[in-house]
Amino acid sequence: MRQRVGELADRLARAIGSEAGIEAIVLGEASAADPNDPYFALVLDAYCRGGVPEPSTRAQAYGEVGDLESSRFQDKDRFFVEGLPVRVEYKRVDRVEELLGKGRDALPVLKGSGTYALYRLENGPILFDRSGWLAGIRSSLRSLPGEFWEMLLEGFRFKMEHYLSDLGAATLTGDPFFFHLSMAGFLRYVAATLFMANRRFEPSNRQVDSLVRALPKLPDQFEARWTSLLRFDG
Repeated sequence: MRQRVGELADRLARAIGSEAGIEAIVLGEASAADPNDPYFALVLDAYCRGGVPEPSTRAQAYGEVGDLESSRFQDKDRFFVEGLPVRVEYKRVDRVEELLGKGRDALPVLKGSGTYALYRLENGPILFDRSGWLAGIRSSLRSLPGEFWEMLLEGFRFKMEHYLSDLGAATLTGDPFFFHLSMAGFLRYVAATLFMANRRFEPSNRQVDSLVRALPKLPDQFEARWTSLLRFDG
């Protein structure tokens, strides 16, 4: 089955890579799951130069697929091939380059969206790299200055403290909806802060728990406190 997934990924990468302007294609981490896992999807990130190809052009490149749907923003497609779910997301090269060149000005963007997009860019297996652009970007990501990490660490820590304050208010007022909303935000930004302190990009939500526990620099008694917060029975 995994061989079948790999062959399908290569075939789609060749087809998508034939489209004008496609610079690189990266495999998403959900593709590493067993195809019988409910989390599985064959995910391809296609980095394009000069604008995203039109939906009709993309559909032609995919060939015979089932239930093809494109987002209304025209940058994401999903469909089935041989019974396997496939998701293709198109990302613009100029926006990646602009974000990495912004320095402190990138903080408002990354504070809201997080750094998962950069994690995917840095860690996903490369299926296609037309000119070496992706190799160059990865080299830049691995040599980001300390100021970049400190900037995000500070921003995420403020967000964590904000949600902690909300969590206290929800507890005092007995507001269950606000409590769970605040707890979710608090957990997210505790993890994000720790990833930044260790100079790592945030993984997917599904991978956060296992990878945050494995970070080399963690607060004392973090494992026990984190596990307590994650208990289903509260």
